[in-house]
Amino acid sequence: MIIVHHINGKITDVITSDNQKIEFDYKKTIASGLHELACQFPDKKIVWCHSAVKEQLDLETIKKLFHHDKMMLSFSSSQHNFFETTIGYVEESLFINVNKKVSYPTWQMSSLVGIIHASILNALRDKIFCDADFDYYLNSVAKLCMPLGLLCYSEPKLLKKGEHRNIPRPSIYDLFRFVKQHYKTRWVFLLLLNLGLYERKFPVLPLLVSFFYKNRKNGAINLDTIKVQSSVNVIDKGTVDVIIPTIGRKDYLYDVLKDFSRQTFLPTKIIIVEQNPQEGSKTELDYIHGEKWPFAIKHIFIHQTGVCNARNLALNNTESEWVFLADDDNRFDTDLIQEVFKNIKKYGNEVATTSYPQKNEVKKYRKVIQWPTFGAGNSFVKRILLDEIRFNDSLEFGYGEDSDFGMQLRNKGYDVLYLPEPEIIHLKAPIGGFRTKPGLLWKNDNIQPKPSPTVMLYIISHNSQEQLKGYKTTLFFKFYKHQNIKNPFRYFKMFQKQWNQSVFWANQLKKTS
Repeated sequence: MIIVHHINGKITDVITSDNQKIEFDYKKTIASGLHELACQFPDKKIVWCHSAVKEQLDLETIKKLFHHDKMMLSFSSSQHNFFETTIGYVEESLFINVNKKVSYPTWQMSSLVGIIHASILNALRDKIFCDADFDYYLNSVAKLCMPLGLLCYSEPKLLKKGEHRNIPRPSIYDLFRFVKQHYKTRWVFLLLLNLGLYERKFPVLPLLVSFFYKNRKNGAINLDTIKVQSSVNVIDKGTVDVIIPTIGRKDYLYDVLKDFSRQTFLPTKIIIVEQNPQEGSKTELDYIHGEKWPFAIKHIFIHQTGVCNARNLALNNTESEWVFLADDDNRFDTDLIQEVFKNIKKYGNEVATTSYPQKNEVKKYRKVIQWPTFGAGNSFVKRILLDEIRFNDSLEFGYGEDSDFGMQLRNKGYDVLYLPEPEIIHLKAPIGGFRTKPGLLWKNDNIQPKPSPTVMLYIISHNSQEQLKGYKTTLFFKFYKHQNIKNPFRYFKMFQKQWNQSVFWANQLKKTS
């Protein structure tokens, strides 16, 4: 392990983990210095640390945290990141509103302290410009490489507890430049619009200056040659319980059970929660007891509909080391569980969501990446993580319950990885029988909320204020062409009323959650 100390944009000291000094040209920028060290020590992990916090650097913990080579860890102790919360005006993803108390997925890196493997830097040589501003460079690397499979985290355990130095703040010019170089061009205009609407700022000159910079692309970067093999063992017994909510899909569920019965790695137990709202009705799943299955089946029959309630009931009955959250209209190959566990061992991660295409759908993502959502019908989670996590009943019959579940996991310090292989085919079966249209609280309102209050509840629960406002702006433009009011002033008034209704009902739902 190579440790690089720096201050005021310059490297001051380079040492090994056993405190041996390394001769180095200290005139270089920090970014170019890291690249030179990566060439000199291609098999080493490279740590950067501001001189003000070098005594708080926790090297022993870092060795455990950095458990494979395709990672990038960093931490800033300040409440905000290098790019302040204004970056939320142009990005709605969960990578913006970082929980600094736990290990949290984000491309927002810091010069205060961090670690990366030399092989990553060598793969980036001549692909990303070595900016003089080290913070800008680190954020650019993470932003470009996360979609390519580099796993990036804010990690508070890099430093021992104590007072930490605040990071420098970028100028408004840096913000516009970053947006221009890493997003589609329209976002610089939306950034200007949002700053004007919500902060009464009109930085036109930074907008114009940003057009002197070219967009940075990651097409020439290849990280596929960097092997991953985690030193963390997250699988012990390797047992797995499957949970499946179902309603009126007898034949589809049968096919799913047959797929499980052919698995090379069999589940221990499958928990089926069958819903039928008709009082006095009986189960239609006669094959559960009428056939022999190579696993235990726990069948729960209820008269209450709702997938959140059904999944929570199933989770309460899990006992194995792992839980597979499945659906009743999935199809998959015989080696699904075996291959998923192989990937989980490889990456040392406690949560995995598989590829979930519909029939004949072209797969968009082909690399293992940090997933911006969560799949409630195609995910594996270590059961011990679920002791305090359940699906939010306030989101029942709405949207966002699976994304909310994923955010609960992340806010406990557990990332969600997407696995391109193996895949689960989602048949998107027709809605089963026995379903009644739910009586939503706002169904009789003269002005219907927009967006759905459940979507709004997710946003106000997990996103920053800037993300909420940025979402409002983009939603305004998206819905304009899909509604009947073409007068922009009348449309704005109606949109504002619908938005306020959504906020009201979201807060009502929040009180009951």
